[in-house]
Amino acid sequence: MGLFSFFSKEKKETLNKGLEKTKTSFFSKLSKAVLGKTQVDDEVLDNLEEVLVTSDVGIETTLKIIGRIQDRASKDKYVSTSELNTILKEEIAALLVGDTVPDSKEFEIPETGGLPYVIMVVGVNGVGKTTTIGKLASHYHKNGKKVVLGAADTFRAAAVEQLELWGKRVGVPVISHGMNTDPAAVAFDAVKQAVDMKADVVIIDTAGRLHTKVNLMNELSKIKRVIQKFIPEAPHDVMLVLDGSTGQNAVIQAREFTKATEVTSLAITKLDGTAKGGVVIGISDQFQIPVRYIGVGEKMEDLQVFNKHEFVDSLFENAN
Repeated sequence: MGLFSFFSKEKKETLNKGLEKTKTSFFSKLSKAVLGKTQVDDEVLDNLEEVLVTSDVGIETTLKIIGRIQDRASKDKYVSTSELNTILKEEIAALLVGDTVPDSKEFEIPETGGLPYVIMVVGVNGVGKTTTIGKLASHYHKNGKKVVLGAADTFRAAAVEQLELWGKRVGVPVISHGMNTDPAAVAFDAVKQAVDMKADVVIIDTAGRLHTKVNLMNELSKIKRVIQKFIPEAPHDVMLVLDGSTGQNAVIQAREFTKATEVTSLAITKLDGTAKGGVVIGISDQFQIPVRYIGVGEKMEDLQVFNKHEFVDSLFENAN
């Protein structure tokens, strides 16, 4: 019980520190938006709209939030500016997609009938895709799971080498054919080995070339087909990794990747180095895809399972 509480507290402190730049920027703008006002009126709402848009929440999601606050103000006849933080917190939490995972269940593997759980990871170069895979493998490994990694990003030598280094660091096997080889063949061998060794999870890194390339869809489809020769239901999760520090560019990437393949979860990295953490809210709402992981630092434990209530609590902590 004490140990569980300790880790929960440590996770909260890490999250608070990771979101510090976003919180400071957001509430500095929000304070100016309501300065000298006691009631939420049209002027406050206009100012709030600007705050949300410039905090990278996105126009569509911002208008949705403003509309909900207008409805509440109209219904209650009077909403004070002192209530605004509470209302904002409630409305943002309502927009975030995904179930809340208890700390004790984090990094658990869904039941797959004794076959490995297959995660295919997509995303452009530079977003922290391979690092996220390495950290995820570490968490699963520490949780007593057998993990296999597949280095199917074969168009960039550094990606293959980086994943192999992560494998050595974590202590899990990495299936690699080197650079300029067939990504689907790597995925095939990775899943085959995972099945043979009765692994719990296999994570496949895929090419991080520009999301506008036409052949991306064909390549990902081919990888899926070869995986399904062993496990018809696979991949169980197609995870898109996005760099939170790029703000609305991350939204553009999410739009392109969701056109190219079925994305079932999101990992949003580098939130500790940016004031653009509001992008988490907009992406989750616009694409209705659950944010599964967030990166709030460079350490292994700084890849956290996303908990929307913890996220919103941290964002609004000490706001009043």
